[in-house]
Amino acid sequence: MVGEITKPDRTPLLPLRHAQGDFFVCDIFDAAPKGDMASMAHPIFTLSTKPDTKKRRYVATDGKSYVEIRPNMIGLATVHDRDVLIYCISQVMAALNDGKQVHRTLRFKAYDLLVATNRPVAGTGYSGLKAALERLQGTQIETNITTGGVEQIDGFSLIDRYRIVRETRDGRMLDLEVTLSDWVFNAIAGDDVLTLNRRYFQLRKPLERRLYELARKQCGTQPEWKCGLDKLKDRTGSTSSDKEFRRLVRAICKADEEHNHMPDYAFRMEADILTVTPKPEFLENYALKPEQDRLTGGYVLPLSPDTLERARELAPTWDIKVLVGEWRTYSARQKEPPKNPDAAFLGFCKSWFKKRGRNGW
Repeated sequence: MVGEITKPDRTPLLPLRHAQGDFFVCDIFDAAPKGDMASMAHPIFTLSTKPDTKKRRYVATDGKSYVEIRPNMIGLATVHDRDVLIYCISQVMAALNDGKQVHRTLRFKAYDLLVATNRPVAGTGYSGLKAALERLQGTQIETNITTGGVEQIDGFSLIDRYRIVRETRDGRMLDLEVTLSDWVFNAIAGDDVLTLNRRYFQLRKPLERRLYELARKQCGTQPEWKCGLDKLKDRTGSTSSDKEFRRLVRAICKADEEHNHMPDYAFRMEADILTVTPKPEFLENYALKPEQDRLTGGYVLPLSPDTLERARELAPTWDIKVLVGEWRTYSARQKEPPKNPDAAFLGFCKSWFKKRGRNGW
């Protein structure tokens, strides 16, 4: 696992390897990077940069729900392998927004993916991409899902298959086909995705990327999100000792204070509590348009205490602040503000819990 403290004579970020204009080289790449919320909430990907062949099992706080991740011979899918899924999800979402028909199988140029995710386009970039595809297909996930009072055990890979359609004479891939798993494709169909900052692909350390994912999922546009180190370690999937994990998180917080390198959110730690707050530029980028702001009152649609209590019953084990934030963001995208915010929020919570079930992480 990469655990070294960032050297003071270099920026914490990876260099931007390609000109900004090069990002829009694919037919449907006029899209912001997007990640599925399920794998942002749960530690599906390993933080290790070395082959990780250890099986993982995470049990929810209710003691019943679980997620088990099993590697193949070459190891678990890594946080950096997630770039492939982010690229594919972005392509599908861009096509949907253009009113196009979408499928689980995508065909694209390997070069486009490498450029879009800030990876090298030399030989190492292509060999690394092939290894990522192998780990994504080889990593098996098993989880039990309770729907309608019935427990269902579901097992799947992150991608069902991949195919190198064309190769150059030196073996370098040109065109790729990737078939997403039902799990990932259903997340796209249900709009269970969040936009990521493009600077995400410049973060050097796997733990930095994981902390950003959690911040994006848990904090959103809320004023702050707090998490104790013990719980944070479980959420990140770190296998470091408690002492080493504390050092790594402190190093990231210190680097962010000095370089402001973490996208969208500020990370600060005090007394083994990590506090995450949106940065001003993030709030500006994600703020509502003025017309919508006047209609909805921004993200401060009023909710009564009784409504919040009822919402806890409709979506047990979910953080009420997370639900309020997701609902306000959802409401802001609508043409008209809800006439009855309390009723609209309760309906949202009921639908949210029906689609996603218990959240014990």
